[in-house]
Amino acid sequence: MRYFIVAGERSGDLHASNLVKALKSQDSDAVFAGFGGDYMAEAGVEVKVHIRELAFMGFLEIVKGLFKILGFLKICKSEIESFKPDVIILVDYGGFNMKIAKWAKENGIRVFYYISPKVWAWNTSRAWKLKKTVDKMFSILPFEKAFFMQFDDWDVDYVGNPVVDAVMAHNKNDEFMEGNNLPKDKPLVALLPGSRKQELKYILPTMLEVADKFPDCHFCVAGVKSLDLTLYDSLKGHSNISLIFDQTYDLYSNASAGIITSGTATLETALFELPQVVAYRGGKISYAIAKLVAKVKYISLVNLIMDKQVVKEYIQEEMTVQNLSRELELLLDNNSNERLSMKKDYIELKNILGSESASVRAAKKMYGYLIEKVK
Repeated sequence: MRYFIVAGERSGDLHASNLVKALKSQDSDAVFAGFGGDYMAEAGVEVKVHIRELAFMGFLEIVKGLFKILGFLKICKSEIESFKPDVIILVDYGGFNMKIAKWAKENGIRVFYYISPKVWAWNTSRAWKLKKTVDKMFSILPFEKAFFMQFDDWDVDYVGNPVVDAVMAHNKNDEFMEGNNLPKDKPLVALLPGSRKQELKYILPTMLEVADKFPDCHFCVAGVKSLDLTLYDSLKGHSNISLIFDQTYDLYSNASAGIITSGTATLETALFELPQVVAYRGGKISYAIAKLVAKVKYISLVNLIMDKQVVKEYIQEEMTVQNLSRELELLLDNNSNERLSMKKDYIELKNILGSESASVRAAKKMYGYLIEKVK
């Protein structure tokens, strides 16, 4: 079979790469091309456009980059036509991929969607568009199956969460601290300011101010190599802050607490049972629009899945040095109620998500559907 995969962000790139590996175990003749990143390339996908070109965040930023996005849509359609896939597999990245799904449907190309766009969070009517243009939806969040059933009994496949796969597959590096010259005599705090340049612009400066208030701790920023490295220049001059790349899971394994930008990272952090406080800030206009249309109580996946506040979320104006510092101090106290309660909720979260491989389950279902079609 020929598979064209479209992922537009780092997390999608990672999960798509694991899906590719699982599909290869099902289909020995599989051939892959698509839009993605280093993970997909390493898994054997011929990457036509790299995700570093596709990362846009916020409504205003997307509007500003509209012509660039339209150009990439044109390139994507052209690459699909040249590749002639048996199926297009779309991975998250809703705004872009929903347009590809519509085009593919109009041109008679089969579409599988792995990791649904978060239509339950805002503009839920988009679920109807997905139902019309997607042949099979593969959901990764437990509550999504019931959500999609509201749309004319649309029965989507819940396959588990690929973040669980990635965490379970991680082999801990016992030399992480020494290899990165990190002090062992101080509590280590993980800082994840995001994977987009806009996130670093709005969030990283506040994180660094927090670090200055904790001279007895060492802070470690999980950087993203695909970004312009000058975005991390502000770390210079902070003696208690280090910068690492491609070692985020080992950072989680060794840290005492973390300040985490909302997104997939919040769930990863929880699965490593690392106490965290969630921080998020975007452009004022983009945030104002998001606040108007959002239909969810929380922004972190941990709280959304648990349907309660497990981790504190400080958003926009509330994302202050004072708020983050106060919460971090509580989380660093091994005997605080906040830390102990969070750890207990993390265990429940793991039980909800289960331990089965989402990538393998999705690959088996996908290949099964394709074989049925061929027969």
